[in-house]
Amino acid sequence: MLLALLAAGLASTACAADEGDVVSLDDARSAHEAGRALLFDIRERAEHATGVAAGARLLPMSQLGARRAEIPDDPAQPVLLICNTQNRSSAALKALRKHGFANVRYVHGGMSGWARRGWPMVKPAG
Repeated sequence: MLLALLAAGLASTACAADEGDVVSLDDARSAHEAGRALLFDIRERAEHATGVAAGARLLPMSQLGARRAEIPDDPAQPVLLICNTQNRSSAALKALRKHGFANVRYVHGGMSGWARRGWPMVKPAG
């Protein structure tokens, strides 16, 4: 069911996001590195191999439905979703919101923007 919601979300990414749904790269990096938010990299394994933000949790979008329980739904625990740009993460946000995740936002610019800025990236473990 979540995959169907994700597919519908991907089809509707042209719709404008609510302002509260998105966070800038600068704010995402700051919150992640200060421990104020959990960063979930929802790119697929092959994309993770190119490098990830240190400390990011790797949860490929294709596994989101099966591993949804790994994402905290506590309103006091901010969760940031990042993909390559922001297309998949904004679609994943919409699907997760339909499942009651009010604490989730997506990162505008994604890991492609992170890399363009020359910010540190590490190889994923394992």
